[in-house]
Amino acid sequence: MLLVEDDELMRRSFSVALERYGYRVKAAADGLAGLELFRDDSFDLLILDVMLPGLDGIGLCRRVRETSLVPVLMMSARGEGLDVVAGLEAGADDYVVKPVDTYVLVARIRSLLRRATYAPAPALGHAAGDGPPPAEGGLLVFGDLTIDTGGLEVSVSGSPVALTPTELKLLLEFAAHPGIVLERHALLRDVWEYGWDGDSRVVDLCVQRLRKKLGRDRIETVRGFGYKLRR
Repeated sequence: MLLVEDDELMRRSFSVALERYGYRVKAAADGLAGLELFRDDSFDLLILDVMLPGLDGIGLCRRVRETSLVPVLMMSARGEGLDVVAGLEAGADDYVVKPVDTYVLVARIRSLLRRATYAPAPALGHAAGDGPPPAEGGLLVFGDLTIDTGGLEVSVSGSPVALTPTELKLLLEFAAHPGIVLERHALLRDVWEYGWDGDSRVVDLCVQRLRKKLGRDRIETVRGFGYKLRR
């Protein structure tokens, strides 16, 4: 994985801690160096500090998203709420607030890596009264939206749509319960695998990104409750 953190002590301590858990870590001290490493190598996951010299973590995340769907975890200092929102809007999958305990950081990393290799249950979306059953080959169709649950591919009006692992898992969660309102805390538990109350902004902003890619009317907001996929 790639760690981009400008604080030398934190960079070293995070690298050592993650290597103890069996992860191979490359580290950079600024955004431009991180971008160069990203372009020169292949990584399973990126950890980006929000505040970086040269190219900040938000800008780096945007540059990464131009060519890659690799999972991205943002790190922010306490009180940088607006920066967290900007990072999630830029395409980050999740975030942690510094100072962060190693076990929390590792838990978020493991969750992101599981999403990157996610495989849905074979019976996804096929329950009585639960919307259209999968067609031959595991296809789910909702209007112009088609989801191939076997190949994990999504298209709108026949055109393929590239989704990050988190966006895909969130969409599959909606597709498994079409027309049913899913509460934010349930989505945090089932998609982000939070074992505690998390920040619902990660759900809201991921839904916003899905709407941009799938069409604004595909996922409906039910105020005070959550979201549902239109049948």
